[in-house]
Amino acid sequence: MMRTLIFSLALALALAHPAVSQERRVAVTFDDLPFQADEATLCNPARMMAVTQDFVAMLKPLDTHGAAFVNAGRMCDAERDATLPPILNIWLDGGLDLGNHTFSHINIHRTTAEAYLADVDAGSPIVRDVLEARGKPLRWFRHPYLFTGETPQKHDAIAVGLAQRGYTVAPVTIDNNDWMFADVYRKAEQLGDKALMQRTGQAYVVHMTTVLEFFEPYSAEVAGGREPAQVLLLHANSLNQTYYPQIHDLYLARGYRFVPLEEALADPIYSHEDRYVRANGISWLHRWMQTDGRPIRWEPEPPAWIVAANKAPASELHAIASAP
Repeated sequence: MMRTLIFSLALALALAHPAVSQERRVAVTFDDLPFQADEATLCNPARMMAVTQDFVAMLKPLDTHGAAFVNAGRMCDAERDATLPPILNIWLDGGLDLGNHTFSHINIHRTTAEAYLADVDAGSPIVRDVLEARGKPLRWFRHPYLFTGETPQKHDAIAVGLAQRGYTVAPVTIDNNDWMFADVYRKAEQLGDKALMQRTGQAYVVHMTTVLEFFEPYSAEVAGGREPAQVLLLHANSLNQTYYPQIHDLYLARGYRFVPLEEALADPIYSHEDRYVRANGISWLHRWMQTDGRPIRWEPEPPAWIVAANKAPASELHAIASAP
């Protein structure tokens, strides 16, 4: 009953602000393939195949035309070569494209541009082989943490290196911090607390509505009066396994059409120069604002209890969630 009430509220908020006359478009992307899960799951081929099949089966009837980004190093060394290709083929069979997210989800702030690009290269062979077996190139790249380099030298070296390797960077315009909700959701799963899992998922759906309320007019301001095609960042995890269909419905209610990443990136906004150089991973909308010399306005933060629960061990979740 409560889940229905919360979703109805979120949907009502969405419908209260109908889409503008232009058609809204969004490309949905999922990072951190094969899955955000514990090591025991990632080292269990049968479990990983089942998790992947369930996730893609959830997505397939929604026809998102999405793209998914792979960290090949998430799989155990002993299982990677045999298990990762069939897992990635499940995603391709589901109608999604694939891209490289580096081998180890490397943090550029803690290494050199050369080491970063080496990790990009290490992440490519399995993904490329799976795509080329279907006559498709490996062309998409997504920066881990959305970090593009905290110095001009790193930023430029990585940009040049990716271009030399034939990659097109997949920017993000809408980042709703789903990873934070997903962390709390996984902790609640570990505790077997279904009520807290539900509360976390409901908070996630409502937060996404709030985030859209911010990013839609903000993106129009960045793009000179029209809302550009959006690129949504999500992650492959148990939270989205359960709650992505509600996120999908929210976008439909606000007049969005789900498009392939290639179509979204054909929007003229994505040719905008990006001169943002900071130790921070943020929406490209913010990057373009800063590049243009205009002040960044930050999106709404997740609820305080989610922020606190994300930072705390699972043993403290109940106390945080029950605090006034």
